[in-house]
Amino acid sequence: MKITGRADAFAAKPDAKIKAVLIYGPDAGLIRERLNTMTKAVAGSVDDPFRVAEFNADALSGDPARLSDEANALALTGGRRVVRIRDAGDNAGELFAKFFESAIGDALVIVTAGELSPRSKLRVAFEEADNGAAMACYADDAESLEGVIRSTLKTAGLSITPDALGWLADRLGGDRELSRRELEKLVTYMGANKAIGEEDVVTCIGDTAALSLDDLAYAVGDGDQAAMQRVFARLTAEGTSSVSILTSVARHLMRLHETRGRMADGKDANSAAAMLRPPVFYKLKDRFNGQARRWNETLLARGLDILMDAEMSAKSTDIPTDAAVERALMQLAQVGRSTAARR
Repeated sequence: MKITGRADAFAAKPDAKIKAVLIYGPDAGLIRERLNTMTKAVAGSVDDPFRVAEFNADALSGDPARLSDEANALALTGGRRVVRIRDAGDNAGELFAKFFESAIGDALVIVTAGELSPRSKLRVAFEEADNGAAMACYADDAESLEGVIRSTLKTAGLSITPDALGWLADRLGGDRELSRRELEKLVTYMGANKAIGEEDVVTCIGDTAALSLDDLAYAVGDGDQAAMQRVFARLTAEGTSSVSILTSVARHLMRLHETRGRMADGKDANSAAAMLRPPVFYKLKDRFNGQARRWNETLLARGLDILMDAEMSAKSTDIPTDAAVERALMQLAQVGRSTAARR
């Protein structure tokens, strides 16, 4: 079964006949939101060890029987269990198709995945099953984003003027989780004042329309893939060339590489970065120094190779230039995220 137009309502109250749900798409924040909403609706919380089990889909490759075992297991404390399976791919499509044919047990299996094509075996398995469901998670459009803004602020007891609402809707989106964080920040900022005006949102959240090439490079270095995609989309929409984007990120990596070289000679990150010309913008010093500590010379060299390959691919293949560049930036952001996780 394909869930369309009522995904949030379904997540808040899953159909009891459904044995497994696939949540997929490019909006990782919305995937996490719906995953957690559904888990709480069934198990009461997301961290009850007796009612919630979670593991990566790769575990099913070596032990396919685990899917049925987990789905059939009973909670020691009673109540319905939730089995959360992360990062599934098409290689799991056949396994789930067989699971739906003879699914027993009371647990709800929730599977997450990235973007999947309509022909994806995994999508087809869930969409064609009477006891399965699939819901896509795409970036909020203007209408759905306004709904998120209104409901979040209403829950907090706040009202918002039409101009302020329009300003927010123009600047949020791309990742539901990031939008929620910005709105939570706004709620905290307002304090006892319950009426939000345009000046309030501009002061609290800032003008993300001014996002620059530096913002993109630092998002890549931080491993913030959602922010990277958001800035990239805005820059390309404004007409910034892909070559300029590649050059800016490459320059950032080369400055990190130069700093690492001085660190290898015995200087600390602060002293090494202070020698760069032009100097690092003072508001970005902490982020730059943190990246210099995390990205080693091998990773930086590999990152520069990825950017070079992207430029060659964009110039010599039929792949759209923006797509080739964005794919390379996503690879780099994944590297940045892995360095942050090891910190």
